[in-house]
Amino acid sequence: MSIAIRSLYLVTDVIKEELLSSEFINTVTFGDITEIDLNKQTMYPLSHIMLNSVTSQERILEYNMTIFLMDIVDVSKDETVDIFVGNDNEQDVLNTMLSVGNKLAGKLRRGTLFTDKYQLEGTAEFEPFTDRFENRVAGWAMTFTVMISNDIDIC
Repeated sequence: MSIAIRSLYLVTDVIKEELLSSEFINTVTFGDITEIDLNKQTMYPLSHIMLNSVTSQERILEYNMTIFLMDIVDVSKDETVDIFVGNDNEQDVLNTMLSVGNKLAGKLRRGTLFTDKYQLEGTAEFEPFTDRFENRVAGWAMTFTVMISNDIDIC
């Protein structure tokens, strides 16, 4: 079977396995961001893969995606003594999740994924978020484009 015919599965599986290889990610989900069940604490730290678009060129498919890298923010019941850090681990969560995304970008740019022909096109952009749902989570929305070969048979 052609790579182009199963390219969506290949790209998402490769990204999923790379994220799960991190000691800082427990769960990887896929689909629209509204489909994440943010109330299940046992799944955190969590990565969620969302496809934005695919561009088809003669020999390349470009997958633009956003990966949400997030964890629950723990709030201490102790009195706040440092107004910069506060009484939670939000900075720790942001630092750790940025590290996970940066490592993924590096592997797509020049590492094992690049060698396996999953290659970062341009740059990866990281946008922080801190949301307060029933569970308070923080993390990064990492948006980037992955190029893979397009070997679709047009005959």
